[in-house]
Amino acid sequence: MDPFTETFLNRRRAIILALGTLGISGSLRSFASGLASGSHSARIGKPAPPFRIPDSEARSRQLSDLAGKTVVLEWTSPSCPFVRAQYQSGVMQELQRMATASGVVWFSVLSTHPSRRDYLPAGKAADFHRKRGGASTALLMDAEGTLGRAYGAIVTPHIFIVDLGGNLAYAGGAGDKATMDPKEVRASRNFIREALDNLAAGRKVATPTSSPFGCTIAYRG
Repeated sequence: MDPFTETFLNRRRAIILALGTLGISGSLRSFASGLASGSHSARIGKPAPPFRIPDSEARSRQLSDLAGKTVVLEWTSPSCPFVRAQYQSGVMQELQRMATASGVVWFSVLSTHPSRRDYLPAGKAADFHRKRGGASTALLMDAEGTLGRAYGAIVTPHIFIVDLGGNLAYAGGAGDKATMDPKEVRASRNFIREALDNLAAGRKVATPTSSPFGCTIAYRG
């Protein structure tokens, strides 16, 4: 890694959490496990935590209104290089368009606290998401981190998929490569696409969990 990238990542508190495949040290593994095993109630195969969160257009969005629909929650960031690679590759937008065209509800989520340097208020967040080609159903403004903590979201990107029955069907990373290279993103195995294909075919998700990777979410404190 070049010095500029390393400095940037340190400043952003970016950490790679692909624990098994990348051979993360024991101390970092413990740190990540501690984040992941907090007070959140999201469990694969169990009812997804309910939520009611405003979107960037000040419209209230709640899970209870979406009964009988598949719902994707994509934690995102305006500054994380891992997220940037997903969007520069075009893969994330392609998945959003594919999913919403088939009736899936896709929420991109910003859980950055207003005290953090890269926080964007609703209007600027919506403009940023639009300019990068975002095609999700809505951009949720989780400024207090209520939704993120309920699901145990720890990095961006971090993906959760709720099935037609309201149960959590997938939780983890976007793909199998922890990369900031858009070309590698496009060449990688994509767990979101696989999970949505499984659910559309009426099957259980073959890979319901994976290790998320990216930049730590800038919650309060």
